[in-house]
Amino acid sequence: MTSVPLHTRIPVLLYHAVMDDPPDWIAEFTVTPKEFASQLDAVVASGRAPVTVGTLAAHLTSGDPLPDRPVVITFDDGFADLAGPTAEALAARDLPSTAYLTTGAITPGRPCLLPPAPMMTLEQAPRLEEYGMEVGGHTATHAQLDTLAPGALRRELRESKAVLEDTLGHEVRHLAYPHGYNSPAVRRAAAAAGYTSAVAVRHALSSGRDEIYRIARLIVRRTHTTADVEQWMEGRGVRTAPYPDSPLTVGWRMYRRTRALVRGAEFAG
Repeated sequence: MTSVPLHTRIPVLLYHAVMDDPPDWIAEFTVTPKEFASQLDAVVASGRAPVTVGTLAAHLTSGDPLPDRPVVITFDDGFADLAGPTAEALAARDLPSTAYLTTGAITPGRPCLLPPAPMMTLEQAPRLEEYGMEVGGHTATHAQLDTLAPGALRRELRESKAVLEDTLGHEVRHLAYPHGYNSPAVRRAAAAAGYTSAVAVRHALSSGRDEIYRIARLIVRRTHTTADVEQWMEGRGVRTAPYPDSPLTVGWRMYRRTRALVRGAEFAG
């Protein structure tokens, strides 16, 4: 654990699907509706103030004030539950959140590396905003961004941004890296594509000193319980960003890059 004081540690939760019978490939990162409701109730009971990634990003870049003890709730990909019962559960508790959508996965006929699963549709994206969600980009195909050639990386970032902006009618400023995979080059490309923030995974608490283009998130797995969420709300149980990549992370990135030269772009998951 770093020396970041407890009161400045910021939980940024990362959810994927909320369903009882998920496909096998996403089951590890799925929580049931019952467990999801219990975890949301724990967030409310903690007394933390829910904010969007945009609010946290404004603090990191410009020093805009945050409420005392903030918490951020995020979703990746755009599973079918998101625009229905999941959004309703959040709205019922007055919990704003940020949803990062993979445009290829939610647009029939578009290329995507995500395996089959029940997904929302691109046309439902404005509904998320009606429920109080902030919408961000999660690339076009969900590729491992840190293994792509520069041109392919630019397409992944800019195509999804443009598609979402056309659908929503306004700028999309925030990005989530698929499976958290990023690198200095990917972070520079995200900024060049017009994103003003990007979230990674890192399974760590964020903080007021976190990096704007790799904000740390806590990935919620099916094995996590309400007690885990309660501990995170207390600012305990995991390390706190920022911190440098470990040698293991750097080595894994190099291995995946070498593999991508042979196999081509691969699903980040």
